[in-house]
Amino acid sequence: MDFFANIVGTISGYLYSYILIVLLIAAGLYFSFRTKFVQFRLLGESIRVITEPKKDKESISSFQALMVSTASRVGTGNIVGVTGAIIAGGPGAVFWMWLIALLGGASAFVESTLAQIYKKKGEDGSYGGPAYYIKQALKAPALGGAFAVALILTYMGGFNALASFNLTDFVKAYVPSENASLVIGGVIAVLAGIVILGGGKRISKVTEVMVPIMAIAYMAVALIVVIMNIGSLPKVLVSIFSEAFNLRSAFGGFLGAAIMNGIKRGLYSNEAGIGSAPNAAAAADVSHPVKQGLVQMLSVFIDTLLICTSTAFMILCSGLDSSAYIDEAGNTMNAAYIQDSLAANFGAFGGYFITFALALFAFTTLVGNYFYAEMNISYLYKEAHQNRTFMVCYRLLAILIIFLGAQFSAGLAWDLADVLMGFMALINVPVCLYLGKTAFSALKDYLKQREEGKNPTFKAATIGIKDTDYWK
Repeated sequence: MDFFANIVGTISGYLYSYILIVLLIAAGLYFSFRTKFVQFRLLGESIRVITEPKKDKESISSFQALMVSTASRVGTGNIVGVTGAIIAGGPGAVFWMWLIALLGGASAFVESTLAQIYKKKGEDGSYGGPAYYIKQALKAPALGGAFAVALILTYMGGFNALASFNLTDFVKAYVPSENASLVIGGVIAVLAGIVILGGGKRISKVTEVMVPIMAIAYMAVALIVVIMNIGSLPKVLVSIFSEAFNLRSAFGGFLGAAIMNGIKRGLYSNEAGIGSAPNAAAAADVSHPVKQGLVQMLSVFIDTLLICTSTAFMILCSGLDSSAYIDEAGNTMNAAYIQDSLAANFGAFGGYFITFALALFAFTTLVGNYFYAEMNISYLYKEAHQNRTFMVCYRLLAILIIFLGAQFSAGLAWDLADVLMGFMALINVPVCLYLGKTAFSALKDYLKQREEGKNPTFKAATIGIKDTDYWK
């Protein structure tokens, strides 16, 4: 297991130190300029769109799709991931998380708009995602299959194992047993299984309720911490920007650590460009694909600029020395750092609150991640949802992975999730760059109709597309 963990760690370091840093920033810049920074100029429009009701009873609404994608985005990465990034990369890592989110908003818009344009009709509404627009637009079913496999391995495997590990790491301090990981893993698996066995509609209903509540409560506590430590806030902001570009520290590798950890944890948290959110976007019932592109763009901002920033400020305003939270083996002690930060302001209540918050975040992540995986199994096996025995076994496998993830080591859990996520980005981002002109044309059509005072509706032929299940 140690040998496997070392291999995965080496691959992760290479991917994020060289390849993905260039690819993600370049793609974000390209999409931002080509859409004239849609993530800023149409931010108000994205908020308006989420209030529109759905027309098809069998589909999910824009708001429900937003909550499913936010459920996957807003999870353990927002607490444990941000904490680990600050320990390993210093306050400067926060700047790089912000940058990836700001640029990633445009990437999220493009990929989710494409998912809507090329979505497929199903018995229970629509479905789609990168695997489907790769197959239909590029005529490359094998590449679409490779993406579907990568997504299933990432979300049902790597991400859910990581979420289970992170939750177990927090909770086991309150379980006085040598077999705490087994007990906690079993409880998490059973609770998640109840929702997962209910299928996509139950997942969307659960996340629609839980995500807004937990996000608002978490940000409220973060605001209280900032107010209690308002005198240290200017110093915190200065450290975030100064250490992001601290060239003197670059010779010791610290600048590289800030960039790499900021981008890794930012990408893990907001998922912009890796091809996950388009699976939820394709299931939404909207009158124009651009509407759901705007909604998913908003989800990136909710995740990173609100939730991740809340964690960063809670930690940095506490004034604790992050270097004290690296163990003898070089692993970051994420749970201890965030728990101590909250305890410094709220006493014992702080530890209880952050554990409860992580439990909710992790739970919605588990079911949101599974939603993506289930949508992609249909690409590989078209009759999957008609085969009840197969789907039960598939869902039981997902539940087993959640249980096993609770038994992982910290290094393996994080590196495996990072590597699998990186492979998804390596497929999806180049595809979006190639197909971007389709999303740009759809945006132009949407804005033209808005200027004419219309509620935009879409016909694929308007932008030169003929082969779609919808939009004829």
